[in-house]
Amino acid sequence: MAVESQKAQPTIAHDRASLLMAKRIRGVIRSALIHASLIPAAFVFMVPFLWMLSTSLKPDVQFYSYPPVLIPSPLQWSNYPDAVTYITFFLYLRNTITIAVLATIGVLISSSLVAYSLARIPWPGRNFLFILTVATLMLPFQVTMIPLFIVFKNLDWVNSWLPLIVPHWFGGALYIFLLRQFFMTIPMELSEAARIDGAHELKIYYSIILPLSKPALATVAIFEFIARWRDYIGPLIYLSDQKLYVLSLGIYEYRSQYGAEWGLLMAASVLITLPIILLFFFLQKTFVQGITLTGIKG
Repeated sequence: MAVESQKAQPTIAHDRASLLMAKRIRGVIRSALIHASLIPAAFVFMVPFLWMLSTSLKPDVQFYSYPPVLIPSPLQWSNYPDAVTYITFFLYLRNTITIAVLATIGVLISSSLVAYSLARIPWPGRNFLFILTVATLMLPFQVTMIPLFIVFKNLDWVNSWLPLIVPHWFGGALYIFLLRQFFMTIPMELSEAARIDGAHELKIYYSIILPLSKPALATVAIFEFIARWRDYIGPLIYLSDQKLYVLSLGIYEYRSQYGAEWGLLMAASVLITLPIILLFFFLQKTFVQGITLTGIKG
């Protein structure tokens, strides 16, 4: 019996090794198939950016050539320095960064405070208010555009940055929803223990909840910064002084004032798009983690 037991042990170990090897092979094949389908899809999504990059490096004679020139020859690198001097590019860049940063800070503070009260503090009517807040997401911007303009006109805020910054200091329904769902995944025992130690709600909010919510806060910050960076309708409605223009408005000058300077237009577009691509590239782990963890608890 002892001899049979000794013979069975190597057989069992061999079977386990075979199963593990087969599992690994299946995992490799599955991963290869997934990447084989995602890489062509990623290339399709990259085509507009690659075409914009190609056009930004073309000489004027190659813009309308047929068949289209994919790789410019020679490379017109001078389009990039010309693009930033053709208009007051750096002024518009400074204005855009200022508006985007201030709006992002306002959204983070206001939305996290509202979400904390809806998720961590029991008070009558909070669920109804949460439903009402989420319901505002169904209102398109076109419905509220004119009433908001009238309000800001009566406040004498038109032709200033205030309509583009101040509303974001009063929270955003989408961000409140995301942060509330994330806050609800944090154990209530942490807040109760802090209350027993004498901590007030604000201290619990900034010393316990916010440090544990960095992925969700980073996701909200990325969403809002990108939204303000590429916003065109808001600045178009409220800004008329060119000194206050943002990049999305300033880039239109390439066509409206000086004609269709396609090389300079595409070069400026690349310069505007590149920071967003780099931002997502370096923060994609935090971004994906925040998206994955928010909304997993109702």
